[in-house]
Amino acid sequence: MRYLHTMIRITDIDASLDFYCQKLGMVEVRRYENKDGRYTLIFLAAPGDEQAGIAEKAPLVELTFNWDPEAYTGGRNFGHLAYEVDDIYATCQRLMDKGVTINRPPRDGYMAFIKSPDGISIELLQKGQAKDRAEPWASMANTGTW
Repeated sequence: MRYLHTMIRITDIDASLDFYCQKLGMVEVRRYENKDGRYTLIFLAAPGDEQAGIAEKAPLVELTFNWDPEAYTGGRNFGHLAYEVDDIYATCQRLMDKGVTINRPPRDGYMAFIKSPDGISIELLQKGQAKDRAEPWASMANTGTW
């Protein structure tokens, strides 16, 4: 398992970039806009990690800007921790065998969500390409929130 990023929802891109980049010294390494989903993702690396492609391997901060305004209460602005795993299905099965609820099963062979005992969402992402869709995962329903 490799730590990937921490996601934080933001309400103002300019103010957030001023804080994280100008004040903290982080560096924007990539940006993704999803018109259908109506959000922008901005990935930041610690100073020095952006060089020579290191940012693809270094833990990042993911700033998520949802285009439709939303009030974030109860810590909802903190999104999730993300980890890359070698085998999403084997990882989820091992977690289930240990009593962990898979809140968002890896139906797509790529992404799953679980929660810590304190309710922190944890995203699990398949290393490399998505695995072929497989049962029981492909037809497994979501449980709760993530």
